Parts: sequence; C-alpha cells; structure tokens
Amino acid sequence: MLTTGTDHTVPVAAPRGTVLRIAADLEGWAQHHPPTVHVEPGPGDEVLGWSLVNDHAVRCWRARRRVDQDAGRLEWDPPGFELTVTPGQGRSCFVRLRGSDPGDVLDSLKAAAERDQELTISFEDPLFVAGRVEDVYEYLRDAARWPERIPHVTRLELAEPGEGVQFFDMDTVTPDGAAHTTRSVRICLPYRKIVYKQTRRAPLLSAHTGSWTLHARPEGVTAVARHTATIDPAMLSPGVSVQDARSYLRRALGANSMKTLRCAKAYAEERAHG
Repeated sequence: MLTTGTDHTVPVAAPRGTVLRIAADLEGWAQHHPPTVHVEPGPGDEVLGWSLVNDHAVRCWRARRRVDQDAGRLEWDPPGFELTVTPGQGRSCFVRLRGSDPGDVLDSLKAAAERDQELTISFEDPLFVAGRVEDVYEYLRDAARWPERIPHVTRLELAEPGEGVQFFDMDTVTPDGAAHTTRSVRICLPYRKIVYKQTRRAPLLSAHTGSWTLHARPEGVTAVARHTATIDPAMLSPGVSVQDARSYLRRALGANSMKTLRCAKAYAEERAHG
C-alpha cells in the first residue's frame, strides 16, 4: 500500500467496473468486510448499518453516502472519507481512500475484487405462508426454541445484548448427516427481515451471510430465505472442484433453510386457522 498524508492507495488486479460494483453494493459489504453485519439504504442518501464491536456486541450507525459512477467516486460522511477508483493497465485499477484511516476497508475491497467470482454462491428460496407476518417473524426470531421445534437444530445457546441483536452458537446436521457448529450474529428488523452473519463457519466457507425476508400479502406472507456463501479453496478435498462445492452448498444450505421455513409455515398457519 502507498501512503501520502491522509491518502491511501492500493493496486487491484481487477477491472475498474468490478471494483466500483462491489464498493457500491451496500448489502454485499457484509460478505466482504469482516466487521460489517448489515447495511441498508435509508431515505435519500442516508445509510443505516450494523457492525461488530467484538464477538459479543454490535454498533448501529448512520451515514450519508454519495456515489458518482462516472467519476468512480464514493463519499461517506461520517466517517468522512472519499474512495476513488481509477483505471490501471489492462484489467487492473487503483483504489484511493482519502481522509480516513483505511483500517481493513481497502484490504477487504481488494480481496473481494480479486477473488474468483465462482467461489461465491448466492441464492434465494421463497415459500408462501397462509398466515400472519407477525407469527412467521416471531417463529424465526425466537431461535432459542429451535432445538425443540426444528429437527436439524440439535443445540442453540442464545444471547441478546441489545434490542434486535442476537448472538448464538448452534449445532446443526446437514441432509447428508454432517454435523457443524456455527456462531452467528443476527439483526432482527420487526416483521420485515432478519439478517445474519456467521462469525464461526463450517470449514468449507470463508464467509457466510443470509437473511429471512418477509413480504406481507393480502392472502398471507411470502417468506424468502437467502444465502451468500464464499468457498475457501484451501479447504476443498482432493478431487473436489469448485463446482462440486457450489452444488453441495446449494443443496445443503437450501435444504436446511427450507426446513426451517416449512416449520415456520406450519406454526403460522396453525395459529391462523386452528
């Protein structure tokens, strides 16, 4: 990294457009930047975010963000920094951060842009529920009861250090019988979304984020389970390709989250119709 005063510049072996897309993708930052749990747009150019303070606490913050795609520039206030992406030679570029200690922002952006895009898989699975959005949300939020309610969850220890913030350690079993222990942080946004980030993951993954999103309809609720998972290529067994790992993750992660949604569906529909 080159440093001049409050300027910090890093070369990136990826096209300028790729870097700009990643930098401007608010919800994607949780996948690339270890402290970030969730970021979402607010009114105008306002942004609302949640970041890890440590493995047991989360800080909620607000900022204003301005994006100029033509100039390749993003401005954040606070903390008061400007990120600019300029072309390099061939399929490369330079990213400059001005006005703030870069911390690990530049490193995270560089790693995400240079990573083989096939290593990250993202997908959604919807399920219609003929019930109330409040009941679906409360079932998903009340994770402490999952071991007694959801067959593939064998243990869950939960702590809630603040309103809408949850940390839990969970043991699960995948459809092929493999057992995993994970630690997650969740942000619960009443009756519309629960987002999560695993801080301790299954060995195959270097990052895993996801959400439960609820869309109230006149007839009921559309519940959507989303996963974004990044494969750690160093953890692939001999003879196992990236495509093999993607197929496994799509099957295993999707199966467990749909089992959870079906349990929530049964609960909400029983309450709605008796």
